[in-house]
Amino acid sequence: MVAFGVAGEPVWLGGAWRVGALVLKRVGLLSETLWRAEVLAELPDSPHFRLARPVRTLDGTWVRRGWEACRLVAGEPDVRRQDDVLRAGAAFHSAIAHLPRPAFLDVRDDPWSCGDRVAWEELPVPAGATDLLEPLVAARRPVDLPSQAVHGDLPGNVLFAEGLTPAIIDWPVYWRPPSWAAAVAVADALCWYGATPALAARWVHLPEWGQMLVRALIYRIITHETAHGPAGWTPDQLAAYHPAIEVAIGHAEGGHA
Repeated sequence: MVAFGVAGEPVWLGGAWRVGALVLKRVGLLSETLWRAEVLAELPDSPHFRLARPVRTLDGTWVRRGWEACRLVAGEPDVRRQDDVLRAGAAFHSAIAHLPRPAFLDVRDDPWSCGDRVAWEELPVPAGATDLLEPLVAARRPVDLPSQAVHGDLPGNVLFAEGLTPAIIDWPVYWRPPSWAAAVAVADALCWYGATPALAARWVHLPEWGQMLVRALIYRIITHETAHGPAGWTPDQLAAYHPAIEVAIGHAEGGHA
């Protein structure tokens, strides 16, 4: 804490600590942390979203002893506002569309990266994977869309505060079409946040929407299995995916489920 120029009683936020006006968290992949900090420090202000800007240590580095810091931004996540989440994500993706592909994506190795690669056929579906995947894999078709840096976990990481634009926090970087990032948010909303199929229908104008929903669900399912094993499913978790899979298949087949 002293290294970042703050002092006070740490408050646990769930995944990070608030100390004064800063949020401190443990660094995951160092190369990703450094790349993201440089990008967010230089990204111009936007009328459409706020950023949790990274903070350097007193000696000018981004990381000290495995910790990074950013400014505390006002707001709370609101999973009822998924259209607003998607609009904020679209504005953010437009602002970062110029970025080159970061090299750390080639070496990052975690359950989320595994799920992403399986979804995009860069890795095979693991043997013994859940039956949830069968209709999704059968519906998957090749797509030809440009990729860019995107935020891969929007729903809980867009904060809302009265009178302020949405704030983007905790950016896990992926190199995929922006419509895939939107599809991940919609898939999460369908599975966990009480969204109806109407949410997916409202965003059907996004490129290759059905295929993005299919890949979003494969990504989430494989990530879960990689983290917890094929036996690591509860009945409620399995049940939550079935309606979302029906929606995705409907869109992939050209209809609106």
